[in-house]
Amino acid sequence: MKGNSGLAAAFALLGMLALSSCGGSGGGGATVTPAVNGAQYVVFAWNDLGMHCLNPSYDTAVILPPYNTVWAQVVKRGAPPQVVTGGVSVEYRMLNNTTSVTKGNFGQFWTYVLQLFKVTLAPDTGLNLDTPTLHNGLSGTMVAKGDHFQVNGIPVTPLDDAKVWNPYQVVEVTVKDQSGTVLAQTRATVPTSDEINCAKCHDGNPNPFVDILQKHDANLSTALMSRRPVLCAECHGSPALGQTGRGSSGKYLSEAIHGFHASVGAACYDCHPGTSTRCNRSLAHTAADGNCSNVSCHGPLAAMATAIANGSKVPWVTEPKCATCHAGVAEVDTGTTLYRNAAGHGGIYCAGCHGSPHAMVPSREASDNYQALQYQSVAKSLGSCGVCHSGSRGAGTGEFLSEHGSGRRSTACNICHTAVTSVDTTRWPHQYQWKNR
Repeated sequence: MKGNSGLAAAFALLGMLALSSCGGSGGGGATVTPAVNGAQYVVFAWNDLGMHCLNPSYDTAVILPPYNTVWAQVVKRGAPPQVVTGGVSVEYRMLNNTTSVTKGNFGQFWTYVLQLFKVTLAPDTGLNLDTPTLHNGLSGTMVAKGDHFQVNGIPVTPLDDAKVWNPYQVVEVTVKDQSGTVLAQTRATVPTSDEINCAKCHDGNPNPFVDILQKHDANLSTALMSRRPVLCAECHGSPALGQTGRGSSGKYLSEAIHGFHASVGAACYDCHPGTSTRCNRSLAHTAADGNCSNVSCHGPLAAMATAIANGSKVPWVTEPKCATCHAGVAEVDTGTTLYRNAAGHGGIYCAGCHGSPHAMVPSREASDNYQALQYQSVAKSLGSCGVCHSGSRGAGTGEFLSEHGSGRRSTACNICHTAVTSVDTTRWPHQYQWKNR
């Protein structure tokens, strides 16, 4: 191989292009800090659902609180690598988003939280469906949960500290040892949107939830307007809020909403945020026209409502399976375990390598691609063994330049073709059966 100085310059340019070319408008994704070559630890972090909706106000009808959950796994690199939860702490902080209570009508949540959710909260702390006595804020320490760390109920809103609306907020996750030394750090998208967009059909002058309650009272002989604010899940069971069963109305909230709106021609993005948010941003799972392809995953509105009504589907519990489309690939079929809760190769959660639901890498939003670019310099699901296995190649453009930029080596085979120490393919990620990487 000749002209190594030119080669080094070319790969340096490729590295910069890889870091800057993927993604969209998501905050925190514009500048990626590459992982340190030879680092002893790496950390993966992700949002559990890929989108959390919240109400634009809390004084009338309330569907969901400000609530976001982030998971993280810490890996000690080695041969073999180890997932660790002991001897380290994991801290989180929202970037450029340090308060929620002072931002528009979102502050009404803390005004009415006792009436709505029967709990008292300090400003800028949130509900916690996992550990009800622990109320997390916009920064703090994550809790070890078996093989991962978790923070539940971050009360983040889509308005940052400059009052700029962005449904793709960003959290910084930092791993420290017992002396406080930073071992690893990364960023993840914390998606949150109030773009439920009931106003498209409900004219409440100016609150569409007024129109919803008025029609509910008129059609079903209720008296909801007289005791505002009202939590919809008070009567319609919502597993999203930790409830089991259909509630006193006999209908899950998801069943009631999808069933009613199926007859009026509503589309996914009319309610699930939204025409601006476009919460499904995984490029491989987006329709050709740029819209959500959820019909392929979740089915039409009427079919969803029917499945819930006949008991074949429970909202938030019975969800689409990756194996429906990705058949025949090892470890893709997670059985009864949902994608968001499933782990695969080496005990790493599916979302740790592939990204959050609705945001699988590569994503339209730059912040979703951050970790893929940080650890392997390309916005694809993590496939470089060198991310965790210290004896493997494939640690990114920095490693390539260190080995080849000076002309010391004349071949780059192991950069793409990672050294594998076992001929047993069942020990490889997905047994190397994936396509189109």
